[in-house]
Amino acid sequence: MKYMMFVATDPEAEPYDPAQDNIQEWVAEMVARGVNLHGDRLRPIEDATLVRVRNGEVLVTDGPFTESKEWIAGYDMLEAADLDEAIEIASKHPMARFGRIELRPVWPFEE
Repeated sequence: MKYMMFVATDPEAEPYDPAQDNIQEWVAEMVARGVNLHGDRLRPIEDATLVRVRNGEVLVTDGPFTESKEWIAGYDMLEAADLDEAIEIASKHPMARFGRIELRPVWPFEE
């Protein structure tokens, strides 16, 4: 089963510690296990572009649309046997300690 894993900041979490928060090690382990299909960091929210269509008009806004202390810093597409395995994978990601992780099952258009 495929899961999208959103990696987000969390100002209330523990501080980042380079000695124990090596994301490259997590990526290497999950790629070796065959559960990480793809993932990347995202540019900061200041580089975001919001696109909406209202009354037939395309509206484009630079930067974040909402005021928030949390923002999505990256993502990973996972292939897990079930939610329990997806949770185990996510719990090993360093951002689970100094950020937050959101898992969502992929909902294919065929269903």
